[in-house]
Amino acid sequence: MSELDEEYQLAYFDEEDFTRGECSSCGAHFWSRDPERETCGEPPCAQYDFIDAPGFAEEYTLEEMREAFLSFFEANGHERIDPYPVAANRWRDDVLLTQASIYDFQPLVTSGQTPPPANPLCISQPCIRMQDIDNVGKTGRHTMAFEMMAHHAFNTREDAEGYAYHGEVYWKDETVRYCDQFFESMGADIEDITYIEDPWVGGGNAGPAIEVIYRGVELATLVFMSMEQDPDGDYEMKDGNRYSKMDTYIVDTGYGLERWTWVSQGTPTVYEAVYPDAISFLKENAGIELTEEEQRLVHDAAKLAGNLDIDEAEDMESARAGIADELGVDAEELTALMEPLETIYAIADHCRTLAYMLGDGIVPSSVGSGYLVRMVLRRTKRLVDEVGVDAPLDELVDMQAERLGYRNRDTVRDIVRTEVAKYRETLDRGGRRVRQLADEYAERDDPIPLDEVVELYDSHGIQPDMVEEIAAERGATVDIPEDFHGQVAARHGSEDAGGAAASEADERVADLPETERLYYDDQDRTDFEAVVLDVIEREAGDAYDVVLDQTMFYPEGGGQPADHGTLSTDDETAEVEDVQRRDGVILHRTDAPLGKGEFVRGRIDATRRRRLMAHHTATHIVVHAARQVLGEHIRQAGAQKGVDSSRIDVQHYERISREQVRRIELVANTIVTDNTPVMQEWPDRHEAEEKYGFDLYQGGIPPGTNVRLIHVASDVQACGGTHVGRTGDVGAIKVLSTERVQDGVERIVFAAGDAAIEATQRTEDALAEAATVLDVSPTEVPETAARFFEEWKARGKEIADLKEQLAVVRAEASEGEAVDVGDTTAVVQRLDADMGELRATANAIAEEGKVAVIGSGRDSAQFVVAVPDGVPINAGEVVGELAGRVGGGGGGPADFAQGGGPDVDALDDALDDAPDVLRQVLNA
Repeated sequence: MSELDEEYQLAYFDEEDFTRGECSSCGAHFWSRDPERETCGEPPCAQYDFIDAPGFAEEYTLEEMREAFLSFFEANGHERIDPYPVAANRWRDDVLLTQASIYDFQPLVTSGQTPPPANPLCISQPCIRMQDIDNVGKTGRHTMAFEMMAHHAFNTREDAEGYAYHGEVYWKDETVRYCDQFFESMGADIEDITYIEDPWVGGGNAGPAIEVIYRGVELATLVFMSMEQDPDGDYEMKDGNRYSKMDTYIVDTGYGLERWTWVSQGTPTVYEAVYPDAISFLKENAGIELTEEEQRLVHDAAKLAGNLDIDEAEDMESARAGIADELGVDAEELTALMEPLETIYAIADHCRTLAYMLGDGIVPSSVGSGYLVRMVLRRTKRLVDEVGVDAPLDELVDMQAERLGYRNRDTVRDIVRTEVAKYRETLDRGGRRVRQLADEYAERDDPIPLDEVVELYDSHGIQPDMVEEIAAERGATVDIPEDFHGQVAARHGSEDAGGAAASEADERVADLPETERLYYDDQDRTDFEAVVLDVIEREAGDAYDVVLDQTMFYPEGGGQPADHGTLSTDDETAEVEDVQRRDGVILHRTDAPLGKGEFVRGRIDATRRRRLMAHHTATHIVVHAARQVLGEHIRQAGAQKGVDSSRIDVQHYERISREQVRRIELVANTIVTDNTPVMQEWPDRHEAEEKYGFDLYQGGIPPGTNVRLIHVASDVQACGGTHVGRTGDVGAIKVLSTERVQDGVERIVFAAGDAAIEATQRTEDALAEAATVLDVSPTEVPETAARFFEEWKARGKEIADLKEQLAVVRAEASEGEAVDVGDTTAVVQRLDADMGELRATANAIAEEGKVAVIGSGRDSAQFVVAVPDGVPINAGEVVGELAGRVGGGGGGPADFAQGGGPDVDALDDALDDAPDVLRQVLNA
């Protein structure tokens, strides 16, 4: 018996006369009430045998099955808690999407830093697993969006100290007993259940785990998280690392709601059980009708699809061939029959995924979770077009959003429509890039690399099958893996959480007690007394980190800069230039050392503090106003408070208009003039989350059992910054500008209080100066500027037309040196003009059927080369050679290129050599 085998020797298995077996097919160990059982029961060792023979006493809908599970565990002492959003980065900074119910309690609860919201508890948590995207629709069982029904218990060892929960609630035996009892409550034949031993490893933790198989499908996983990675540990796990027992040990279960519903109904695939209305609508809309014979074939293929997994099968074609062979039909016939249905299944699932993501406020963008929702949306749109569904995508997503009970359905539909329009634009631009790329690799006789295909997808949303089609038309090849979308999702699916190695200074800080923070007690106070606990000299030797027992100095954090000021003794005054907080210890960066153990007087720069407090409070007000004007999906994507202005980045799917800016300003200043109190409180984290939701964490995720909440009007946020006492203390708020930081993120720059007045005065001064220059009144500046601009554009066009006419005259006059290059005449000419005139002249000469080599020494040495159609001279190669002779470079297509360098003195010599360069390129 191995060192881990004993973890599965449960008293419950003995009580219920289970037998431990070894699967004759895969070799896995399993527990069953049937001593004669030879296989583990999981495909491919067995097939589904619940299709057409439902595995429970009754059929259930999703809603009914969810309620049955939660009610069962409530009746057995578990507290039901509400599900968390699918956007896990609301409360975690290491992942983007919620992929399991345990994500809700990581890292603070699972590490023992914070108590769970209930113990034990049950939940039905919506999840999204992007790694399953390429399996959806094909295997019959995979869904990208799913609910993980779960029950959890959080335990600590009896002698463990310093954790937020203590003792054992229940462990392995009770967990398996609950599982058995729930099966029984559903009318299952518990003789058919197998419990497969399958140790779990992930993220530095591990533990024994059990897969629960019933009628050929995995319906639950029971994970007993109890180990941590330790090179000297007693247990070697399947990842090759050793692990030892932790002080905490956690029951982490997962029951797939969709699969339980499927087994209760016995439908051919999980999709008919989960999305019956959507599939019926999509099939009818796309005109998919099956004969009785085709329906029978689809039905039989579904029973075998459990063996299919795109990340394991060599490819879809070979996997499908295996199923066709077993059914005795032609593989191409089966593929033609199944692919439209699989597309319909995927559309239904993807629309539910989009409803979850958009309904929970994820806004499409080019990074993070925004990238993932955009990827799903564009893939879904492609599938809808392929199968011929004649319905707007926003309508399909809304069907799922309505079923899920989201209240922001209008915003969801608006986002989908906006994204579809953007997708069409990117396809137009991207299609040209694909054709160019295909031509390039076809000429080399090389396949288009996968990295290029991924870049096309990331930058332009070009689906891989479109790349394949265009490549084939252009004579190029490309190899697209079956799990392409899963690989792309994996590249964007997590966020880096690295850290630097600890220094000697870090070790000194770790030995110090946490600094008492006085700035929360009285945020208007600017002086205090304290004792110096330590002084750390920085490496440069000209700065010092002073640690005090208490401080009024606010350390940089949450986008708010640190306070500045002084620390003084009777003999010394040190300027405080920066303040940082590290593991609860506040470091005051000073320009002079202070004596350890001395009493010091601290004084804050009061003007700076007041302006920072005003801007921080104004940030809350502006975000709140933006949500009122732009929609409830508005969430903070970053912020930086300042003394003269501040900025807030918000997630939004389109540009902020001037009219919307005016309305945001109006709402914000109404809150200011209402002069309501700005209040703080320190409630229990779980109580705060239950009352206000995860939108609390707009500016980051604070640790601790209690969180500091700031109330500004009806806006509530978890925030560690300093704030004014009443909204009226902020003064006026003025939005200075808006801009797009990146796709899906808009930046609002604003000023508050004195800074707002100063900013307005600067704008008025600029307007007055412009009015003086234009010799009009300030109100007439916009109209006058517009008139001048139109006149400037007209003159520019007139100048361009004259340059083209002049270029034609020059070409006809045969200015420059004419030389014979093979069967072609080339004109080599120096023309000290701007680049526009050079290009026009070169094009005019080329239209005459001659090669043009034009050089200019106006600012630097510049060359333009134009080659007529049918002339075997590469303009890019000619420019590259000539530009190299003047110390630079250049290039371009074969028919037109430009470049240059700094050495104007070498220009004439380079032009003298141009005929030889042309002949050299021609002969090459």
